Amino acid sequence: MFMKIVSRCCNYLNLFTAANRSNFSSVCLGILNMLDESKFDVHLKLWALRVPREFCKAATKLLNGHMLDRPRIKPITEDPTSEKTRYVILSEKVQNADLSDIPIQKLNELEKLCKIETVPYTLTLGYSYWGADHVLKQILPSGLEVPSSFETIVKYFVRHIAHLNITDELLPYKDVIAKVIYDKNHPRILTVVNKVGSIANEFRVPKFEILAGKPDMATEVKQYGATFKLDYGLVYWNSRLEHEHIRLVNKFNQGDIICDMFAGIGPFAIPAAQKGCLVYANDLNPESVRYLKINADVNKVNNHIHAYNLDARIFMSQLMTVPVGESEHVDSSLASSVKCNIQENIKENTQENNSENGHLECVDAHVAVKTKGSKNKRIKTSVSHNNKSWEHIDHVIMNLPASALQFLDVFRGLIQRKYWKGSLPWIHCYCFIRSNETQDSVVTEAESLLNAKIHEPVFHRVRDVAPNKAMYCLTFRLPEEACINEEISNCYK
Repeated sequence: MFMKIVSRCCNYLNLFTAANRSNFSSVCLGILNMLDESKFDVHLKLWALRVPREFCKAATKLLNGHMLDRPRIKPITEDPTSEKTRYVILSEKVQNADLSDIPIQKLNELEKLCKIETVPYTLTLGYSYWGADHVLKQILPSGLEVPSSFETIVKYFVRHIAHLNITDELLPYKDVIAKVIYDKNHPRILTVVNKVGSIANEFRVPKFEILAGKPDMATEVKQYGATFKLDYGLVYWNSRLEHEHIRLVNKFNQGDIICDMFAGIGPFAIPAAQKGCLVYANDLNPESVRYLKINADVNKVNNHIHAYNLDARIFMSQLMTVPVGESEHVDSSLASSVKCNIQENIKENTQENNSENGHLECVDAHVAVKTKGSKNKRIKTSVSHNNKSWEHIDHVIMNLPASALQFLDVFRGLIQRKYWKGSLPWIHCYCFIRSNETQDSVVTEAESLLNAKIHEPVFHRVRDVAPNKAMYCLTFRLPEEACINEEISNCYK
């Protein structure tokens, strides 16, 4: 029976190869029509024991290893002839009505407890029982790889969207694949989509076609205590990066100042703000920025996030530009001190003056403290942030692995030493490394763009994105010789 289905699939594949695009939809319709659910029925001829209801638990212990063992099938079921008894369905290995396949000792013990009766039992495993992998293996032609996984976009506590990346050889079967995945995951999955082509638009947003379910790609995602609203068709989102978001945010400290150059809808920015960081978040896609602001509001971190919709280079340049008139307020002795300590963190030296500096604003946060004679209590305190981005930033996130390295040249001469306070920022630059590339070659490219040597670079492997391609995070301290504005520096010579 299944060989006939496979043969029909091969015929449809040949039709697809020969057909022009105008016939493509009719070919797919034919493939969908071949998904006859009745063809997946498997009828099992079994034996069952009719046992008094009150002795079912004891019977289960005695017959352990000899009862039906199928996923999602209970071996004890109702007796259609009486409410006082139950059927204990025996294993497929028990072939004889005299139960000779079961040790006689176990049967004797059971018969001492209660009266038992052997009855024939038929069980039908239909289309609804079999998983997507089993069904697709029966439908797709031999030699084609069955889609075994897909990315799920979580809405509330259910999976809302299934994101497929269907290979070229499976494209003729995309509709039937989508239908099977939808059938086997509904209602957890409400929409099945497939990515169309490569990501070529300026916003790095994949193009999708909806294959099954509701034509609705607006959803909600919950990660590490944060809620993210998004439209999967308008913004970029990858649920597989959740652990990377957590890993990097765990490196931040409360009160740190974060610059997120390619922020998206806020997978780094929102949890960082929840941790008590001040975040300057930018994205070129206006829809991403719109959802970033929505998510900042949903997670009640509006006061911790400044959102921008700019080209990343313009964003960084504007962020580090000293406003006209600021030089009138700079003390020359302070500038000299900054020059001598540009590689040192002088936060401790400025903590005592935080309350007196007019440029510091307080943002409410909560910390746990222990008071004498009482349990831990959560009290309201404040975290001071320097709102002058040209004076200090702790971390810069560059999460655009396809091209983030090419933006490193923006840091050349970006920082004016006269105004900068504390150590230079950590750069977290995401990139792809192919099998014919090395970490050293990536560092060499980064150094060429910065026009400076990177000291002690650290690579973290995020995940494999293709057989010969992996995503990495390159972390390093921004080199002083790369970013200090030489024109300002000349005043110290």
